[in-house]
Amino acid sequence: MAERSLRGTNLSALSMETDENVVLSERRISRYVCPSGHISELPFSVEADIPPVWECRCGQEAKLVDGPEPEGKPAKAARTHWDMLLERRSEAELAELLKERLNLLRASRGEEPLP
Repeated sequence: MAERSLRGTNLSALSMETDENVVLSERRISRYVCPSGHISELPFSVEADIPPVWECRCGQEAKLVDGPEPEGKPAKAARTHWDMLLERRSEAELAELLKERLNLLRASRGEEPLP
């Protein structure tokens, strides 16, 4: 098996192909600017859809210069505990439960129950 191995080549990382007769697609440079003022110039193919936002090297969102305004994602309203409670019970049921619990509490203290 040792006689058949290729010595001196790294087949996993190196390509034996050359760049001869390779035609690259036409490119255009797109400029993005982040709120911190960083400018990123990225090459895209003329056939590619250019994204309106790009993540800057500082982590902020950079916007395409002279590009369309990015569409905002619809913000989901935060559900409160009260909203989730109202999904399970009506206000009338909650009022009845409150009255029952208050009567139990008053009974444990030796007080008169609510009418």
